[in-house]
Amino acid sequence: MTAVITGIGVVAPSGRTTGEHWATVCAGESRVGPITLFDPSRYRTRTAGEVKDFDVMGDVDGRLLVQTDRWTWMGFDAAAKALADARLDLSAVDPYDFAVVQASSSGGNHFGQGELQKLWSKPDRRVGVYQSIAWFYAATTGQLSIRHQAKGPSNVLVSESAGGLDCLQHAARLVSRGTPIVLTGGLEAPLSPYALTCQLASGRLSPVDEYRPFDAAASGYVPGEGGAVFVVEDLEHARARGVPVIYAEIAGWGSTHDGTHAGAPSARQYGRAMKLALDRAATRADEVDVVIPDALGIPAYDRAEAEAIKDVFGSVAVTTHKSLTGRMYQGGAALDAVTAVLAMRNNTVPVSTGVSEPADGCELDFVPSTTESAVDNVLIGARGFDGYNSSVVLRRVA
Repeated sequence: MTAVITGIGVVAPSGRTTGEHWATVCAGESRVGPITLFDPSRYRTRTAGEVKDFDVMGDVDGRLLVQTDRWTWMGFDAAAKALADARLDLSAVDPYDFAVVQASSSGGNHFGQGELQKLWSKPDRRVGVYQSIAWFYAATTGQLSIRHQAKGPSNVLVSESAGGLDCLQHAARLVSRGTPIVLTGGLEAPLSPYALTCQLASGRLSPVDEYRPFDAAASGYVPGEGGAVFVVEDLEHARARGVPVIYAEIAGWGSTHDGTHAGAPSARQYGRAMKLALDRAATRADEVDVVIPDALGIPAYDRAEAEAIKDVFGSVAVTTHKSLTGRMYQGGAALDAVTAVLAMRNNTVPVSTGVSEPADGCELDFVPSTTESAVDNVLIGARGFDGYNSSVVLRRVA
């Protein structure tokens, strides 16, 4: 069985539709700016990539609004768009043929923030009854499966930024095991005082509110929220129902772990994930048209990633748009997959942003401007905190 992407839903700083996202990355327009969701003046990091004017009033039942978090609302929105894009009539689908697989590391931060404030500021010292389910990292998987009556083998993946690709891998495996439809993706909403404090503790956020991966001035990243949701189907199932668009095949994937302390990134293990993905896709390195990297923005990690790319590919076009949106954790790699399939659909490679002077060891073939070119195979790389490495090859479907 062949797993293909038939629907896409985007909720990101770069746009609320695939068209808006594509226009943003092709133009290289930054959507990072001052945090407005709360007052960031007391924090070292004060900028982020926010999903502007995000409002689901009228789209989500009022009773559900008080039980769920901004992160889950984004999941509702992106999933509805993906299902509509795939022209999928769920009333004609056996619920046991439909699964939900989402990726998240931090869960419902905004809901948790409110409940923590109640806990420490109110005399009764208690939290609401929905705290445990709204803050839980599997909440969006659960709520989407309930909302759309998906009774197939559903799951949540937790591997920080690598999860945005791990979810595509897992969806492809489920298809190969007989589940014809999987609603998959990754989203995060990590912009609240509590969540920002946790991120600052990692020491990875930029102290100068700039995100310049692979650049000589790289000093960390700025956070972002949002992500993407996909409908992944068995190819024959999609064709049998007359799907209007087949965006790409999930042709190959690979996951590894550094097996070392988080401060010592492994170029070898990251490169091995890429090679595993290429092997599974039966694709040579010279057949890959563009690589979309993890682009962490921390010098040691950037050098390790550049080393892995050089080792696997030698020379290959590289593009990243993370400096435009901020690092969206699980949602970032999922959004990279959106960029990849749109590059195939439009036969265009978008400009790589954030690099003005490559750092020593990071001299890659960054795409200098948005360029029309045939795109048939794209490799996406992602890494998660504490040594997770993931890679996916997306291929044009003939």
